[in-house]
Amino acid sequence: MNIYRTACMHQRLLKYIIFTLRDLWIRMPFFIKFFINLTVNFYETLMMRFELHTGEKDERPVYITGNFNSWNPLDERYRMTLLDSGIYYIEKDAATLPDHIEYKFTRGGWENVELDNSGNITPNRRVLKSAGKTTDTVENWRLNWGPFKKEYFPIVEVVSEQFYIPQLDRYRKIWALIPHDYYNSEKKYPVLYLQDAQNLFNEGSEYGNWEIDKKLSVLAEYGRGDLIVIAVDHGSKDRIKEYIFDNDHISNGSEGKKYIRFITDTLKPHIDQKYRTLKDRDNTGIGGSSLGALISIYSGFLYPEVYSKLLIFSPSLWVEPNNNFPMMNFRVPFKTKIYLYGGGQEGSKMVRRIQMFEESLKKWEDHKLFDFEFRTSINPEGTHSEFYWSREFPRAIEWLFYDNSENPAEVPPQQQSAKKQSYETDQ
Repeated sequence: MNIYRTACMHQRLLKYIIFTLRDLWIRMPFFIKFFINLTVNFYETLMMRFELHTGEKDERPVYITGNFNSWNPLDERYRMTLLDSGIYYIEKDAATLPDHIEYKFTRGGWENVELDNSGNITPNRRVLKSAGKTTDTVENWRLNWGPFKKEYFPIVEVVSEQFYIPQLDRYRKIWALIPHDYYNSEKKYPVLYLQDAQNLFNEGSEYGNWEIDKKLSVLAEYGRGDLIVIAVDHGSKDRIKEYIFDNDHISNGSEGKKYIRFITDTLKPHIDQKYRTLKDRDNTGIGGSSLGALISIYSGFLYPEVYSKLLIFSPSLWVEPNNNFPMMNFRVPFKTKIYLYGGGQEGSKMVRRIQMFEESLKKWEDHKLFDFEFRTSINPEGTHSEFYWSREFPRAIEWLFYDNSENPAEVPPQQQSAKKQSYETDQ
């Protein structure tokens, strides 16, 4: 009985409190009600909450990126918190967000961005800040730019098994990677000349490879694959001599001058005749890694009227520690884009030498010798290896040839067009 009486008393007390509060609210002046409602709404709009559900078991952290952080996919300020298994959230001050929010989720970098349940590109997500909260689901994620779709892979052709190099009186194997839809269009394409073809896309190479065929397929999927890559095999035992410009202390009988003339005066005219290329300097680039990057620097500086884009990965700048690069001077300097990459684990001096080289570029600009536009990317974890050059390759291509700074503009549904072209080709 005592328990029953106690329960009844609590029930009466609760009813009394409810009715009293209701009566107070009814009798309360309008302006006080308005102030209370305004205060509640104000605090509700102070924060914007993003919540993500993903079923994949994946230990990689999750980030949100969008038009509120310049589309930085690895911004620690926007790293999401794990709430429960497969559930992440982040709350941000609404004052720091635009009224119309566009965003995506990544696992740290565009090479690890979200995909739909079929492995396709997802459109930018959109929400109004006034919503206060949004909940999304991600089915799949990229992993180091994969998965790679066969329908976008470039066509790999052997230009010649034994291409004669008159400047060196020897022969070399030359490859061409042309867009997947090259033979279904009449378009002309920009060209990038790369050194060390053995390590660019061939499986089973001694040091691994850049997988540029796979990375070009991802770029094509995003509508950024209109590019011909000409890959030149290195000369094995002659590699060092051919990639050293003029330094007999490093390599007795260095042949870099002759090699550069071969690429520029012999190979390029042949490629321009064989393929539908955009021949002008604005659509011609050269690049490589290590010593291949070094000879590409020389090429760009000696032939600025030919090359406007330099892809420079982990350059062997120790060969020219004082950055005494020969240059062709013109009354009106040519504008040249340079993408510089280096890894923090490549040796104690790699990053510093890249920084010194960058400082030299600025000095040459000040003296009106060149008009440079450069972007430097340093990966603190990067080693001197094809694995890290492979990861960097798509970023360099986007910046050099598409003026893209990792802002994923909306792209057309390339999946449908590629399948249609494949069907038409089969008929």
